[in-house]
Amino acid sequence: MSDDAHDEGHRDEGHHDDHDSHGHEDHEHDHDGQDDHDHDRHHDHHGHDHHHAHDAETIAVAVVTVSSSRSLEEDASGDRLVETFEDAGHEVVVRELVDDEFDGVQGAVDQLARREDTDAIVTTGGTGVTPDDVTPEAVDPLFQKELPGFGELFRRLSAEEVGTRTIGSRATAGVIDGTIVCCLPGSENAVRLGVEEIVLPEIGHLAGLADRGSESSDGSDGDDDSDGGDDDSDGSDGDGHGDDH
Repeated sequence: MSDDAHDEGHRDEGHHDDHDSHGHEDHEHDHDGQDDHDHDRHHDHHGHDHHHAHDAETIAVAVVTVSSSRSLEEDASGDRLVETFEDAGHEVVVRELVDDEFDGVQGAVDQLARREDTDAIVTTGGTGVTPDDVTPEAVDPLFQKELPGFGELFRRLSAEEVGTRTIGSRATAGVIDGTIVCCLPGSENAVRLGVEEIVLPEIGHLAGLADRGSESSDGSDGDDDSDGGDDDSDGSDGDGHGDDH
């Protein structure tokens, strides 16, 4: 979305008329305005640097595939997650496969979130609308903070590829014990979209802030930085991101 273009000719003409009628006073005013602009620009740049001061350059990630019908040897979505994170310079410290069963999913995520060597957890599978899709139900009670923008943005981007079928996706994210948790659908294409377009650009920033918050005495992060088909457990997903998409 581009800004509206200004009419340079009109602006120049107006400036010429003002200069003729006001002379040196307008020159002084323009000079003062430029100083104010330079000051504001410097302030904005400083604020941007502060905003990202806690970003983590390298993230330790746990990858969890939720499926009762796959093995790790047949887990294309999990492979894609591992490859994408490692190619970006991050470290995959854990790779697990758990059955699409409430207690198993919840227990795995809870345990991983408590590990000292894990900054983020990304799950794939179980976010659709079939009876076996229980990942959001299992993970949501663990969240100390929810990140609703994650699911909202995923569905918006997904709609560009699969249209209205994206309403069947329940991708979600939040923070557990200072660990970022992102839950993606089970298909490889959904994983590609979620990790490349959303997770990778923001994971360092979010992980840095979440870890900072976990170390504070009052449990707050001290910063408001918010203002970033059927998903069957066997890899098909209700937001239209099936394995053949």
